[in-house]
Amino acid sequence: MKFARKLRLIECSLMLSTFIFLTSCSSLKRSIPYVVDHTQIDYSNSDNWAALPGKKNNSDNIPKDLLRNVEPFDVDIFYLYPTSFTKRDKRWNAPISDQKINKKTDESALKFQASVFNLVGAVYAPRYRQAHLRAYFTKDKVSAKQAFDLAYSDVKNAFLYYLEHFNHNRPFIIASHSQGTTHAERLIKELVDNTPLQKRLVVTYLVGLPVFKNSFNTIKPCESPEETGCLCSWRTYKVGFEPKIKNVNENIAVVNPISWTTGLGTVDKSLHKGSILLDFNKLKPHSQSAQIYKGVVLTNKPKFLGSIFITSKNYHPGDYNLFYYDIQENARLRTKTFLSNQSKN
Repeated sequence: MKFARKLRLIECSLMLSTFIFLTSCSSLKRSIPYVVDHTQIDYSNSDNWAALPGKKNNSDNIPKDLLRNVEPFDVDIFYLYPTSFTKRDKRWNAPISDQKINKKTDESALKFQASVFNLVGAVYAPRYRQAHLRAYFTKDKVSAKQAFDLAYSDVKNAFLYYLEHFNHNRPFIIASHSQGTTHAERLIKELVDNTPLQKRLVVTYLVGLPVFKNSFNTIKPCESPEETGCLCSWRTYKVGFEPKIKNVNENIAVVNPISWTTGLGTVDKSLHKGSILLDFNKLKPHSQSAQIYKGVVLTNKPKFLGSIFITSKNYHPGDYNLFYYDIQENARLRTKTFLSNQSKN
């Protein structure tokens, strides 16, 4: 029993470190000047995909509490993971061959985010040379831009390869978190928005960073749970958080991840379908409320072993976890609606 308790405490400490990882940004060492890398990732090699149908990976995991007789739809999910390159390092971009970083990505983002979509459709997640976390905070904006550009070039090449070799004209969802959203937003602007591809876009979940309402020409924030071809975006904070940037908040696209509307009223816990937190196999329904407030979503403090020690009001790493089942069911609803409408045309 003592050993089991120690294991739980270790798990708890890992969860806590994930929740407060942003606080380490100011202590990162100064990086070396950026060196442009012109090499390209070979996306015909399955090793260069974190998630790929037929390749065993953590996006295939299904929480035991959600095991049920449900078949995925004939759609694809192109998923872009958040930053896992966060430890002290002078490099600007993470090589996709770094096994420690890949393991961190797979055991966190793929397991707790990408797996949301495995009962919706086929999940594709390319490895990409992600920019180091400090690229968001450094004063060296030139190097930061180059780091993001390299990461984006991988994402774009992976998406183009996916379209040519894997998609076969199926409808698709684009889902992302944090740095993944930085690249997904640019990808949609360049290749999907107001193009023939847009007709196949079921919905996009651009989570964890502010996305403006007018970011796209024709893709607008979703107004109802079953609407398709639209944008869902949110950032999660504890009730009581007060956003500092006041003049742009009204222009940020925010969709409530419980009601799936843009209404400002608080959505009660009773309507919350469920979180997946410390224990991946344990669904926690009716545990979170959600309210859109000044460009973000506010929710109550989640409860799990060790959560008493969390003092931050920024729930960024839990943007997906806190509304795990809500997102899954919403993606299934929008997909079902999309396919139904498609069959009528």
